[in-house]
Amino acid sequence: MTDNTPRLIKKYPNRRLYDTHTSSHLTLADIRQLVVDRVPFQVVDAKTGEDLTRSILLQVILEAESDGVPIFSTEMLMGVIQFYGPYQDVLGSYLDKSIQAVLDIQKQTGAQSSVAWSEFMHQQTPVMQDLMRQYVDQSKALYLNTQNLFGIFGGTSPSQPGAGRKKNGDEE
Repeated sequence: MTDNTPRLIKKYPNRRLYDTHTSSHLTLADIRQLVVDRVPFQVVDAKTGEDLTRSILLQVILEAESDGVPIFSTEMLMGVIQFYGPYQDVLGSYLDKSIQAVLDIQKQTGAQSSVAWSEFMHQQTPVMQDLMRQYVDQSKALYLNTQNLFGIFGGTSPSQPGAGRKKNGDEE
């Protein structure tokens, strides 16, 4: 097996996961470790061949959220659910880019292990929180300005003559 070939993991009807590379059964904790170690893998249904990778990764997240301090607050999860539908591409793209930015920072700092990254983040918490707050504020402002620019949600476009200005004699 080459380094670029994803490790094949089969999921059987009894809910067991079988790693065809190591010829052993895996737990969700093992799957999580593969992700942490950046080992490429694909989970397929043993019977149908259907790709179940996303489903298994969601289970890993659910298990991680149940242990210790969760990443996702109830309000955040509700917000994510509300974005499904017409805006899910926007949120998906935003989350992808945001997480990739954090991973890039992690890579640049050389903090390869979870422990080193955790220690780094705890030392940088106030600074990082402020940077993330500024990033979110700027993203929000950009999003709202873009919507106003294109007149989405009844906003006026700045390119329209007199947009947002009252003329003498206009009533409120």
